[in-house]
Amino acid sequence: MSIRVTHAHGDHIAVTAANGTEILRYVYRPDPDAFESRKPYAHPVRTLAGHTVTGYRPSDHRWHKGLQMTASHLSGQNFWGGNCYVHGQGYLALPDRVGSMRHDGFTEFTVDDDRLAFTEELTWVENGGEEWARETRGLAVHSVDEAAGAWALDWSIRLTNLRAEPLRFGSPTTEGREMAGYTGLQWRGPRDFTGGTAFAPESDADAEKLMGSQGPWLAYTTEHDAIDGHSTLVFAHAPENLNARHESHWFVRAEPIPTVAFSWAFFEEFELPPGEAFAYRYRVVFADGAWDREQVASHLEGIPW
Repeated sequence: MSIRVTHAHGDHIAVTAANGTEILRYVYRPDPDAFESRKPYAHPVRTLAGHTVTGYRPSDHRWHKGLQMTASHLSGQNFWGGNCYVHGQGYLALPDRVGSMRHDGFTEFTVDDDRLAFTEELTWVENGGEEWARETRGLAVHSVDEAAGAWALDWSIRLTNLRAEPLRFGSPTTEGREMAGYTGLQWRGPRDFTGGTAFAPESDADAEKLMGSQGPWLAYTTEHDAIDGHSTLVFAHAPENLNARHESHWFVRAEPIPTVAFSWAFFEEFELPPGEAFAYRYRVVFADGAWDREQVASHLEGIPW
């Protein structure tokens, strides 16, 4: 299935499927509110049938914006946005700890009939203006399959420490809050994803039991409000992620909010030495219908890395 790409320079990139549905909008203009951690994000994201599967600035967490790269605890700074978790005090509004991710430009931009791929350069800037890290980010829209009712988004990150001292990556859990290890690439769903069903390759466990688990993929499905239909999202690791120096765990909630993150520092903090880098590749499949485990596994097998 072919796609059409439009680029509103300085603002966003939009991808529209041949059926006329805008399936992805990647926004890279600076957010107006620094407390929400200015950084690029993908929203709205839609299935081929036109069902919106990302939430934006929900009333419970205004800094949750579709699909975005985050770092909740990084050497005392918050590149997630919003309140900071402080052990013994809970969540506090600490505006001077909220950093940002600056869009520096695109170095590659390729559009084919059925695929978009681009490389973006960003700088992670702490609240005082010091440049802490350089990120090379890759996004690719591909495998737009009308018969399957699905399409795929690949999202990669390579992050290099620019400081003269190590960068320390953590999460609320590494700071003392149990089972709240969110950080890394994070998805926030719309309201009708609340109470949805999460499942993994070899587990019938629900979202609560899958929290903090590991595995090659995790799926999340829901029945929509207002329309008669379901959507399924599949979050998948590239094979090399599973052997990475820093182990990843799933952060997943269906209640009270719908969210999934590929957490790279769920239970343990890690350091990135000066001048060194780490890299991950992820895939998210957006599908119409309530997929089961067999459908997910078969579809992922059909789109190798």
